[in-house]
Amino acid sequence: MSSSPPRVQPGSFLTLHYRLAGPGGDIINTFQDKPATLTLGTGELSPAVEQRLLGLEEGARATFQIPAGEAFGDRNPEMVQWVARKLLRELGDPDERYHVGDVVQFPTPDGMGSYAGAVQQVGHDGDGDGVADAVLFDFNHPLAGQPVTFEVQLIGVL
Repeated sequence: MSSSPPRVQPGSFLTLHYRLAGPGGDIINTFQDKPATLTLGTGELSPAVEQRLLGLEEGARATFQIPAGEAFGDRNPEMVQWVARKLLRELGDPDERYHVGDVVQFPTPDGMGSYAGAVQQVGHDGDGDGVADAVLFDFNHPLAGQPVTFEVQLIGVL
């Protein structure tokens, strides 16, 4: 009796290579590295990405084009915020120098996780110390509101 390879179901434990890319190129790509392991439904991948994995067979390789906004939501203008130096000191390294394009990790309020903000602009008060008084961060996912290419190679399905 030949049994068919296992298929991805809700809650499956997966070993896989995957690549997420936007118009500007790859955001994450594990193909050159060791594969990722994750459990479906735990929030490690966005629901739109997980949806496309369901039903795939172990060993499958596939590429999906996900429409703008579906994978990581639309860009939310309220997620672009100025953060004052006082708060930056409390949350991170007081001597940190911020530059446009830097991605900074912040702890979540419960301290259990972190979220990232990309520096959009650095405000100085002209006292010459070179330290930002406030930094404009974009807390949107880098692929929010953009079409996403999701490529996957399923190595193992449990």
